[in-house]
Amino acid sequence: MSLTGPGVSKYPKLFASSEIRGLEITNRAVVSPLTRASASDNGIVTEQMARYYGSYARGGWGLVMTEGVYIDLKYSQGYAYQPGIATEEQQESWRKVVDAVHAEGTPIFMQIFHCGAINQGNNWAEGSIAPSVVTPKGKQIPRYRGSGDVFQTPRQITRDEMAEVIESYAQAARRAIDVGFDGVEVHGANGYLPDEFLTDYTNLRDDEYGGPIENRIRFHCEVMQAVRAAVPNNPVGVRISQTKVNDFEHAWAGGNDDAKVVFSSLAKTGIDFIDCSSHLGLAPIFGTAHSLSGLAREYSGLPVMANGKLSEPEDAEAALTQGEGDFVAIGKSALADYNWPKKIAANEPRVPFNPGMIMPYATLDCYEAYWEANPSGIPAEKIEARDVTEGA
Repeated sequence: MSLTGPGVSKYPKLFASSEIRGLEITNRAVVSPLTRASASDNGIVTEQMARYYGSYARGGWGLVMTEGVYIDLKYSQGYAYQPGIATEEQQESWRKVVDAVHAEGTPIFMQIFHCGAINQGNNWAEGSIAPSVVTPKGKQIPRYRGSGDVFQTPRQITRDEMAEVIESYAQAARRAIDVGFDGVEVHGANGYLPDEFLTDYTNLRDDEYGGPIENRIRFHCEVMQAVRAAVPNNPVGVRISQTKVNDFEHAWAGGNDDAKVVFSSLAKTGIDFIDCSSHLGLAPIFGTAHSLSGLAREYSGLPVMANGKLSEPEDAEAALTQGEGDFVAIGKSALADYNWPKKIAANEPRVPFNPGMIMPYATLDCYEAYWEANPSGIPAEKIEARDVTEGA
């Protein structure tokens, strides 16, 4: 969808077209993956989810990313009512989402996911697996239906299971492309399985996957190589962060040296982009002049999605003009107002994020209940969608 209005000339980088592996993207605003946990209990996508994702396409976003989607019927699911892509039935249920987004001429990528030790709701298997037997820090996450208790202690993943998981990522990527997704992102961040291999205190292994950073990035690279081989003609990328859903303060001990190894190693796998999640936004890190996304761009040479504290268009434009990213992935502000790009283009006020939108749970039911209770701020399209639904 091409946008017009005074904001387009005011923020020329944000509204400039681009591409990833030949896929045209009409502007640089990307809907960041947002956990919604609103599928059926067996991971089937609902009509409600199709309406939700379709609303972003109508809102003028250049690219839509799905929430994290689990890849097997073993240990990958991390949250109750999380959608899956592990079976033909789960795969086919995504078609209505793809069709809703494509109807507006907008591309959509699936984020594929393995929770590792951060498991607080699995419909298929008891227990959890991780690189090492280390109980995750912190407590379970209430907004994703966590009980508030500590996470369970995982068992160490076996070498055979590592190979199975890598193949499951590849199969999930194939299913996503076969059902119509334009590209795939591996969730390699935020404390989930690949990030547990990368993180020094959750990876205590003494084999070639543990120890120095060159070893700890190995699992990421093997996953990305497998996904690249599975879908050779479509955009493939990975999300990377320092922080985790259960450890918001973590930073790489090796600083800039670690960043150089991580991002240069990932680039060698043949992927097409890196998605950096950072609560620090554009703030320089490790004594350099760059943010995490800026370092990713420098050391990988790949297109990079910057994420974190970029909800204001001035900040998003700055990230792009200052070389801190090639795209901006927007989280909370996308959740608050799916018309974020369209309103910026038209120089119209946007709906601000309110924590009540994800209370008591970060689900679509709670999201819709929030708007029912706060009709004065509800976007016009949401009123129309609600009325159609109620009249159906």
